[in-house]
Amino acid sequence: SSMRNRKKKNGAKRLVNLSALLCDNFEDIWNNGIFNKKMPFRLEIGCGKGDFISQLSSKEPEYNYIAVERVSDVALLAIENYARTRNLGDLAPNGGWKAPDLKIYDGEKWDIPLVERGNVRFAIGSADELLKFIPDSQIETVYTNFSDPWKKKGYAHNRLTHPRYLEEYLRILKPGGTLKLKTDNDDFFDYSLSMLKENGFELQFVTYDLYTSELKEENISTEYERNFINQGIKIKALTAAAKK
Repeated sequence: SSMRNRKKKNGAKRLVNLSALLCDNFEDIWNNGIFNKKMPFRLEIGCGKGDFISQLSSKEPEYNYIAVERVSDVALLAIENYARTRNLGDLAPNGGWKAPDLKIYDGEKWDIPLVERGNVRFAIGSADELLKFIPDSQIETVYTNFSDPWKKKGYAHNRLTHPRYLEEYLRILKPGGTLKLKTDNDDFFDYSLSMLKENGFELQFVTYDLYTSELKEENISTEYERNFINQGIKIKALTAAAKK
């Protein structure tokens, strides 16, 4: 099937190589030191290929970041991308991972020193599975960028701004913590605005054209985002604060 053709070459092995950057057991994040420093937490749901989280985490290093991605092959690219930006080596010609000391890991875990792992950890799974492991009032900011708008009738409950998700964000966010969202889809944006207002959030910033707004300067733009811009599609963005 077409899904199978898209499978990354040696995907499972490549994931093992850099599994020091992965939290296998999501509960561990809250219980022990999988991060080098104790810092406030930020969460990205649907990190895609990791372009946004790699840039943000290095630009704003005073937070620990958890990046969640449902599709393991996509998560793999995000982890490899992040590892490159942190000068942790690159893919070897044979598909193994070549560390800076030129040692090649091929299907065995490289135990990256904690201090070199930086401030991002990745988790593979659906938001549904992972959110329930996050204790109350732990997260400073939740990011969702270009999440699936679930346009088909009857699928609204899958949208990351459906009330069932907003309830979880309210629970995990610190008082005054924020949800930050970007999308290319108008309907999804309007839906999100009304759901947030009705479900315990206060809108702090709303724009239907990010690139002409005052947030343009500080916006972290990804390749994915620039594709929309090049097609003349405006990026919609919002920031909403948890009222609690």
